[in-house]
Amino acid sequence: MKDNLKQEIAWLLRDKYNGIVGEEFEQDTKRLEKGEPLAYVIGWVPFSGTQIYLDSKPLIPRPETEFLVETISKNIPQEKSSVLDLCAGSGCIGIALAKKFPSTNIDFAEIDENHHKTIQKNLKENQIQNKTNIFGGNLFENIDKKYDIIVTNPPYIDSSLDRVPDSVLNYEPHIALFGGKQGMEIIEKILNEYKNYLNDGGILYLEHEPEQTEIISRFSGFEKTIKDQFDVDRFSIFRK
Repeated sequence: MKDNLKQEIAWLLRDKYNGIVGEEFEQDTKRLEKGEPLAYVIGWVPFSGTQIYLDSKPLIPRPETEFLVETISKNIPQEKSSVLDLCAGSGCIGIALAKKFPSTNIDFAEIDENHHKTIQKNLKENQIQNKTNIFGGNLFENIDKKYDIIVTNPPYIDSSLDRVPDSVLNYEPHIALFGGKQGMEIIEKILNEYKNYLNDGGILYLEHEPEQTEIISRFSGFEKTIKDQFDVDRFSIFRK
């Protein structure tokens, strides 16, 4: 047994079964052995001070996205403001920000309506009392208001780079991973429309591949690119 699999089984036993071995634990161990991500087997992940459930199998939140939340947290106004979590998936970004800023209005936009119940569960389980809405539709399709902050972790992987692990390819939703040619098709749609949904002076935070930085920097409103905790170009900021 590989060391990382041994570690995952140990975490599974600790975090889901409180150290008690039984039939369900053995079944979950087999899921891990087949390559299913630990987060799906346990059913939740810790994320920036919250517990994010993954019932509908949305994209698994990454440490890089946690870093984005912490970056936004340093710059978000302390007074009441409005935030849109675009391409929300599990809702992890918006929920983490809502936990940190209880007076902030947080909305979610997610095309796959299977994930809407997961977002609702994450709001409930993390005791979020903020005013929230959950919108379906493609990107801004059903949005009829403006925000102080839009934050998005869109599908941006360029499949031609061929560096996605098998466990991700086999289990995580491709609609949340791949962004078409150069990984830029969804990003370009967002960058061509975002100003229509920001208040004056509002900010867009966009997660992306480092290879996309140069192209992204050509779009209107570009301010700067920020490196993640691994010293990789990972987020760009746009301002209206």
